[in-house]
Formats: sequence, C-alpha cells, structure tokens
Amino acid sequence: MLRIAVPNKGSLSGAASAMLHEAGYRQRKESKELVVVDLENEVEFFYLRPKDIAIYVASGRLDVGITGRDLLLDSGASAEEILPLGFGKSTFRYATKPGTAKGPEDFHGMTIATSYEGIVAKHLADQGIDASVVHLDGAVETAIQLGVAEIIADVVETGTSLRNAGLEVIGEPILKSEAIVIRSNGADGENPQVQQFLRRLQGVLVARSYVMMDYDCRAEHLERAVALTPGLESPTVSPLHNEGWVAVRAMVPAKDAQRIMDDLYELGARAILTTSIHACRL
Repeated sequence: MLRIAVPNKGSLSGAASAMLHEAGYRQRKESKELVVVDLENEVEFFYLRPKDIAIYVASGRLDVGITGRDLLLDSGASAEEILPLGFGKSTFRYATKPGTAKGPEDFHGMTIATSYEGIVAKHLADQGIDASVVHLDGAVETAIQLGVAEIIADVVETGTSLRNAGLEVIGEPILKSEAIVIRSNGADGENPQVQQFLRRLQGVLVARSYVMMDYDCRAEHLERAVALTPGLESPTVSPLHNEGWVAVRAMVPAKDAQRIMDDLYELGARAILTTSIHACRL
C-alpha cells in the first residue's frame, strides 16, 4: 500500500486535500483524523505537520509527501522534488529598514532573523557572506524593531505588512516556493504505484489548466479555425447534417478561452461552448 504524507494544517493543507480529492482519492472528513486508509486505491494518507513531512519521507517510512519547496530545503532532509503542484506559491526575500543595506553583499557582521534558518544559512554560505542567523518561529518583522536583528528573511506576498512595519524589500528573491511532491533520495523512480499517483496529479493539473471547446463552423473556414484551436494532438472534426458545416472539439488553455471564442465568432463559428475538464490522462 502506498504511504503518502499530507499537510495537516496551514496554507497547503486545504489545497492539497482538494487536489487529492479531484484525483480520485478518499480524504479525511474531520481535521482530527491523522490517518486515512483508501482501500479502493491502495493508499494510506498520513496527515502531518508541514515542516515534518520532508523528514518522514527522507526516512523511507513514507513513500511520497506533499509539502512546500521552502520547507523541503529548510529541513535539509535527504529528499527530492519530483512534481510541482502549482499552488501555495510564495517568494522568500530579505527586508530591512531603509538605508541599512542594499543586498546580501552588505550583510557582513549583521544578524538576520528568520523562521527558515536552513534556507538563509545556505544562501549566505553560497555567497560567502559572514553573517549571523537567529531563528524565530513567527512575526519576524518585529525583530528589527526590538533590536534582535538588522535584517529579516521571510515570505513576501504583497509586501504590505513589511511596509506597515517600516521595512523595505532588498536584493533578489532568495527562493520561489510552491507546493511540491517529494520522495526520498535514491527511492525507486520506477515504482508503479508512485507513477500512477503522479499521473493522477498531473491529470488534475492539466484539467485545471484547460477547457473543452466545441463549436460549429463552415467547412471553408475550418483550417483557420483549427489554427486557433489546435488541441493537443489534433482537434476532433465531424460533419454536420447541414452540408458545408462541421463540428469541432478541442482542448484549449483556460486562460485564453474567452479570446479564442471571440476570434472564432469573428471567423463565423457559431454554437461556441466551453466545458470544464474534471480529469484527464495525456
């Protein structure tokens, strides 16, 4: 039975469970459940603290896990990323009071406060920066105000909370993170259960990114219409009862669907419909 670690709380938890549900797996009904056995799919789900998942997977006790790229790297665990999942995106950056420093090259002799000590220490070491790192579990922006550190390193989304604290973002991003699937280093990359699990998640990712588009168009406009909707391999084209008309079906990127519908209409296509895709295999 495949053993999978899932975040039990935090920003990754709900989105991870939703994706697994879309992939056809049974998920817990209450937050108190720590283990869910999905007998039909021969999978056991273990709901763990997000920061601990990389450790469990690296130990080999669990086959794969869903966690954040930042949490994997910060843990230093012997595990590797095998599939990005596209949610839980964040950017990790340095910030300080205006005029303190322009970037890491100015950090020599300073102290940096962060909840991600492993990531920051490695980033500084890679750049040859001699600075101290102090670990805080949260609200790191107050570290500068209280004199604990001159610099902070934290997840930055809009930067509003930093500006409200009188701080500014400096330097290039340390890391861009998102939810990922991980396995232990050296694990069997051809494990059929793991491959099936990955295919299901990839199917969800594709289904979320595409819609199915159907429309009718004149046969003489077909080549121009197909150029707008090439599909993956090729669109499906069927003759209609009315001579000179054909029906076309193709997958199109969801983000472009409205523009493509406009272009098809201008071309003379009619009965243009889009429908959601709930699952797929490519």
